[in-house]
Amino acid sequence: MKCLLLSLSIILFSVFAFANPGDPAPPIKGKVLTADGQPAASVTIRVKSNGRTTLTDDDGVFTLSNLPAGEYDLEVSLTGFATTTQHVIVEPRRTTNLSIRLQVSEQQLQEVVVTGGVNRLARRSSDDLARMPLKNTENPQVYTTITKDLLVDQLVQSVDDGLRNATGLQKMWDATGRSGDGGGYYNARGFILQSQLRNGVAGNVTSKIDAANLEKIEVLKGPSATLFGSTLGSYGGLINRVTKKPYDRLGGELNFTGGNCGYNRIGADINTPLSSDHKVLLRVNTAYTNEGSWQDNGFNKSFVFAPSLSYKAGDRLSFLFDAEIYRGRNITPPIFFFPYGLTIAQLGVNRADKLPLDYRRSYYSDDLSQQSASTNFFAQMHYRFNDSWTTQTNVTITNSYSDGPGPYFYLLPNGFISRNDQFTANSRDRMVEIQQNLNGDFNIGTLRNRFVAGLDYFNHTPNQLFSGGTYDTIASQGNIPAYRDFNRTNLQKLYATKGVDFYYPVTNITNTYSAYASDVLNLTDNLMVLAALRLDHFVNNGSYDVTGGTTTGGYNQTALSPKFGIVFQPVHDQVSLFANYQNGFTNETGADYKGRAFRPEQAWQTEAGVKVDLFDRCLTGTVSVYDIRVSNIVRAYIPSAPDSGLPAFPQIQDGAQRSTGVEAEVIANPFTGLNIVAGFSYNDSKYQRTDKDVEGRRPSTAASPYTANWWLSYKIPAGSLKGLGIGFGGNYASDNKIVNSVSQGAFILPAYTILSASLFYDYAKFRFTVKADNLTDQHSWVGYTTVNPQPLRSVKAGIAFKF
Repeated sequence: MKCLLLSLSIILFSVFAFANPGDPAPPIKGKVLTADGQPAASVTIRVKSNGRTTLTDDDGVFTLSNLPAGEYDLEVSLTGFATTTQHVIVEPRRTTNLSIRLQVSEQQLQEVVVTGGVNRLARRSSDDLARMPLKNTENPQVYTTITKDLLVDQLVQSVDDGLRNATGLQKMWDATGRSGDGGGYYNARGFILQSQLRNGVAGNVTSKIDAANLEKIEVLKGPSATLFGSTLGSYGGLINRVTKKPYDRLGGELNFTGGNCGYNRIGADINTPLSSDHKVLLRVNTAYTNEGSWQDNGFNKSFVFAPSLSYKAGDRLSFLFDAEIYRGRNITPPIFFFPYGLTIAQLGVNRADKLPLDYRRSYYSDDLSQQSASTNFFAQMHYRFNDSWTTQTNVTITNSYSDGPGPYFYLLPNGFISRNDQFTANSRDRMVEIQQNLNGDFNIGTLRNRFVAGLDYFNHTPNQLFSGGTYDTIASQGNIPAYRDFNRTNLQKLYATKGVDFYYPVTNITNTYSAYASDVLNLTDNLMVLAALRLDHFVNNGSYDVTGGTTTGGYNQTALSPKFGIVFQPVHDQVSLFANYQNGFTNETGADYKGRAFRPEQAWQTEAGVKVDLFDRCLTGTVSVYDIRVSNIVRAYIPSAPDSGLPAFPQIQDGAQRSTGVEAEVIANPFTGLNIVAGFSYNDSKYQRTDKDVEGRRPSTAASPYTANWWLSYKIPAGSLKGLGIGFGGNYASDNKIVNSVSQGAFILPAYTILSASLFYDYAKFRFTVKADNLTDQHSWVGYTTVNPQPLRSVKAGIAFKF
């Protein structure tokens, strides 16, 4: 720990003692704009004399570093248009700034991208995942980016559906809509996670997340507490939604989608300048969705309104204000649990496809719906001190609410199920995050540093109430006379006469105070090292008992979370060999059987692999091998001999778990019009030191060992049918043991392959798409130690008018 603190001190001292924007070998920084002033992405910038090449990012920005002072000719090229040359003089101790304007409009640029002139389904960089602008080939951590172009090709209208394209990510539980934890659950690298980040900070939505304001999805792999803390991610990674931003002209689209099972959705994306000088810009995304169920009962109605306002106060200062307002009513999708103490042998079947359940039956009435809401606000201030230093302030507030029943079921022997309810009563959950970042891009001598230091305050205030009970037990097949009795009226009668079976309030307020720093140091143009450290102080104020007026269970914990990485590029910006060693942690409350306070649970990941960005970005890919070791797991303590001095439920903090695996992802544009996205993952997770009942076994929450995803699309690039395209893809997951212990046995969710296809026509002023999911009408199940049946075949058709 002393070594880590010393390393951080050296980094900070070097930054503030020796950083000088005027040091030798400054970079060339530039921005490429279209003829109508819009950022031009995916434009190739090549130094004619030495062949050094880079591409502009999504904001049209590029950087060329470590060029000796002198005169250079930069070739600026875009597939489908003539190459132009820009002459530039690089002076010692002075950053060279360029603004390049192409003789091509934004509409023409979009047409070039649409016709497949570049790998439109790949993105080369991220601003959020490293807390600094960093290319994928410079980042020693693995992540997947799901682009807006891919979402449009697939007619994706929710984040949940878009995440099918994330390598190694598997859905575990559909969104329920209840406050706090009602969003969808996923698994990555053997660990559970949810989509809780928006533009790099807290942005929780506790229902099915609409894609109305979605620009792209980023899935960061592995424990990432150093930059993001322990609250919003997991040891498997985190999910970050990047939202649409205002732009400098009038534009947008109106869209409508209809499909089977009563699916109807209408949406709008409208952008406009609000001031004559175009310093105030507004973009509004909104959608209303009404969908029925593929089963006999169930529905989901939702409305989202997401405005975004930007204000450019000057050349140095800008502001961004966003909101997400969700309102909905839905019925929780059917979830089947295993009763405590029931063995799989007693149940009589050990696979979901052998259960005596009617796949198309929901087993509840259509009036067991809940009301849900999420209201999120986000504000950002960005200030540029000079070409090397910027500061960013983020403030985000998320609020969720739910009220109403939540039906669920228990699987029982001999073809029976029990029908139960867990309702929320005016339950509310609030998160507040305030974050301040200082970013630098500077040289110390000839060594380039990209640096971020930040302070973060995170508050979580739940005020939730979960309660409910068991309604009845029925046969799960055949004629069921009492089938429709599980309804709101009868539940209210049950609670009025017999009361509830359980009452579970959640009212513990927590505060987290954090400081972090990270530096990416270019030892050479092709060799980079990363060092980062976070200091995290967690304060749990305890749970408040409204009946007794007392607060109990409060505690404080402090954790250090380091991260190290190295990147070597045998071919500059095209081939990267990388490795990382990084940390995640989870705060733990209580004490062991000897009265010693628990320490934070720790996870350490070691990972190595290769990233490529070849053939002018026509082929990008990542292959990595990882090893995650979790320690300080709290488990039950079983003494070797009876001991009357032990607590009622003694515990010890010496448990361990290990998760190893390999992931491979490729995004390719082999020739004009054809795009390919494919991924494969294998994970081996085991409890290493824990209760003998599960030791050496795969955790029941670790999901399928093998998963794969793929999508191929072809769009005609020229001629009378230009813009007509077709797509085909799918997802595979191997058998998943959701029960796996000596005492209970093993229960399997069988392997599945879900195929999808789309047909689309994308023209300058409109887009038409037909999408079919689950082409083979396959029965499939997911589950977070539960059995959750998934939708059968669906067909949707959408049309969008662009202006």
